[in-house]
Amino acid sequence: MLEPIGSALVTLLSGWHLLHMMIGVLVGMLVGVLPGLGSIAGMSLLLPFIYGMDPVSALAMLIGMLAVVPTGDTFTSILMGIPGSAASQATILDGFPMAKRGEAARALSAAFFSSMIGGVIGAAVLTVFVVVARPIILLFSSAELFMLTVLGLSMVGVLAGSSMLKGLLACGLGLLLGSVGAAPATGEWRMVMGIDYLVDAIPLAVMALGIFAIPEIVDLLRRNTAISETVELGRGWLRGIRDTIENRGIVLRCSGIGCVIGAMPGLGGSVADWLAYGHVVQLAKDKSQFGKGDVRGVLAPESANNSVAGGALIPTILFGIPGSGSTAIFLGGLILLGIQPGITMVETKLNLVYTIIWTLALANVVGAGLCFALSPAVARLTTIPYAYVAPFMLMVIFFAAYQATSHWGDILTLLAIGVVGIYMRRFGWPRPPLLIGFVLARGAETYLYQAVQFHGWTWILRPGVLILATITALSVWVGLRYGKSDIDEGGSSGAVRDRRPQLAFASAVLVASAYAVWDSVTQSYLARIFPLTVSVAVLLGVIGLLAVLLRRKQSRAVFDTETEPVAGRKSSEHYLLWMAGFLAASALFGFLIGLAAFFVVFLHVKARASIGRNTILTGSALLFLIAMSHVFTLDFPGGLLQATVDMPWPFR
Repeated sequence: MLEPIGSALVTLLSGWHLLHMMIGVLVGMLVGVLPGLGSIAGMSLLLPFIYGMDPVSALAMLIGMLAVVPTGDTFTSILMGIPGSAASQATILDGFPMAKRGEAARALSAAFFSSMIGGVIGAAVLTVFVVVARPIILLFSSAELFMLTVLGLSMVGVLAGSSMLKGLLACGLGLLLGSVGAAPATGEWRMVMGIDYLVDAIPLAVMALGIFAIPEIVDLLRRNTAISETVELGRGWLRGIRDTIENRGIVLRCSGIGCVIGAMPGLGGSVADWLAYGHVVQLAKDKSQFGKGDVRGVLAPESANNSVAGGALIPTILFGIPGSGSTAIFLGGLILLGIQPGITMVETKLNLVYTIIWTLALANVVGAGLCFALSPAVARLTTIPYAYVAPFMLMVIFFAAYQATSHWGDILTLLAIGVVGIYMRRFGWPRPPLLIGFVLARGAETYLYQAVQFHGWTWILRPGVLILATITALSVWVGLRYGKSDIDEGGSSGAVRDRRPQLAFASAVLVASAYAVWDSVTQSYLARIFPLTVSVAVLLGVIGLLAVLLRRKQSRAVFDTETEPVAGRKSSEHYLLWMAGFLAASALFGFLIGLAAFFVVFLHVKARASIGRNTILTGSALLFLIAMSHVFTLDFPGGLLQATVDMPWPFR
């Protein structure tokens, strides 16, 4: 035990490791500050760049970002009243009112310090859990691991979103999308529709960026919100630290809540911050100031959402089951680096496990310090209108997606998945279950094959499997018993007069699942059993959803964020056409030339930028991308022009 601990400490304090951790921390800060990204999209941006890196250095970058994004998104919540991610929503209730009355510095200080404490506590809990759970983990076979995966998926589907049926369907869709490509057992191609690009499966980075980043950027563009109107932070930096110390009981309790919630697949920071906020309000003697600028309403959610990372890494590292969307990306990063999480990792790479844990703690401390130091500069950054920010974000997202396989299919798939993500967001389909299902699909299928191969179908009768199956059934029963049914009246988002758009989306899912059923029955037994089971379940679930939507009564499954048009607000399709135009120009003239044209036109039309500002911003974007390409030896997507004319670098 002492040898891996000593090795982890040496690695943790090495200059190269600290450098890569700092890169992750800085990128995480930027991702947290910019509304519309969040940790899932941010970590997806890093995935294409870690391929071929030293595993320890790559993990330092990923953990640095994972730890800091919940701290960085505090800026937007407090200064702008806009959640930087789903995990910072509760912070707005008291943080934004504090900023409006001139106490932004106090609110930020309290948030940063409590976030740091929460993150360190999460890492400490993870350290203890690894030591305690290690002997138990070594007893698990592929049969138990398969049932653990089923348990995680059931919890994700039941607990995510307001409609359990939509949560389970999203989970099933993720499993189907994760099954696209060659079957693990036989190598047969499944659901590729004659498209060669799909043979090697959909890259994780493309999936995550499409399902999360594109919908959020489009939503923020539609709002056309001017970001913050002031850069004044006021005074009270030390007061915020004192508030944290004086309310240390709240910070410790809420950090514990975050750890527990993080360890439960399907919940994560978006649930932990609200539970922590409700907990502190419930126990407070004086509740009069909550929602008006009570610092306790900042301390509770901030300490909780930073400790979530430590809790979420418990099932991720020990069992290979991500506890949240961001740890699903981290799990994909581990696999990309050739590291198999679970029993093998804990047994043979314990030093790496401790390195990950302690990097998480150190990154939280460094991130909090950077937030204090960079607050004045970040406050100025938040005054930039979002129409100026969006093209830079789209540039980075499309460029990063292309690095997944350096194929135009990456970009087209990104846009297609982005369309799905936009409508899932609009119609209340939770997206984290889809991503977690996508990540777990290959592992679940492999565990199932191994269980059948080693034990036959008697694996179902193994004691561990029966225990986990009972827990799974209980989790679903609890969701049905205590959660609101999809056919209960009331509790929906309000009367939706025109249900045709969501009926059309559900019908599209029905067609996709029917295609998956048809494709599966053409495969051999080993190749079809997993996708056929999932696709039949999704097909039946969508039929049930359509039946609910066709009823006249309101239900939690009836949801549409665009029930009433808002004056001056463009549709999602409007901005999808902008992206399609950008890609069309890139397909004709190459990515750099298409990007330049997109920047010039978008900034002129949407941001109303002057010619001088437009030129500077477009030139800066191109120089940044060219520098990235040169330093990391990355390629740009070529177009018809490059296919016919030998262009000089970087336009070839």
